[in-house]
Amino acid sequence: MTKNPLGLRIACTTLAGVMTIYMAGCSKVEEPARAPAAETTIGTEIDDSLLTTRVKAALLDNIDIKSLDLKVETRKGEVMLSGFVDNQTQIDHALAIARTVPGVVSVNNGVSLKGAPTTIGTKIDDAVITAQVKAALMADDSVKSADIAAVTRDGVVQLSGFVNNQPQIDRALAVAGSIKGVIRVNNEMTIKH
Repeated sequence: MTKNPLGLRIACTTLAGVMTIYMAGCSKVEEPARAPAAETTIGTEIDDSLLTTRVKAALLDNIDIKSLDLKVETRKGEVMLSGFVDNQTQIDHALAIARTVPGVVSVNNGVSLKGAPTTIGTKIDDAVITAQVKAALMADDSVKSADIAAVTRDGVVQLSGFVNNQPQIDRALAVAGSIKGVIRVNNEMTIKH
């Protein structure tokens, strides 16, 4: 494994820590009452945010993994990796690195392999599709969109995250699939337990 220079690691870790504190302080939004789900405390949510930051920092520390193409989500110590990478070796390394972070209970693999190289135009189209999917999920009251991450590659949308129940998964898939330009929707969402 090739390591990044110390200065870059410190800068990335500091940035990740600041982002975690910002997210922990600003991420609470008043929501209407919903069906009860597996409860977490504020302390657990902060622990999960810190764990997410530690996993992201560990992935950033490895130059062989294009960690900016990976999403990291955590719930009660269960880490979910999703996104797109170039080869299976990068997936294997990312999973191994995530498992070594103290506090990680388990790691779910939702990472997909990229296809052929994309053009700048396709990347822009994918960014627009991702933005439209996120906006549509936020606009739908039956989907708890704050818990769902969306990534698009060549018109294929990947949804990941932890949701309350199967109807939320089904609705999120339907909403994402209704967006113009979406070729297919991959489900990497998990029901909270």
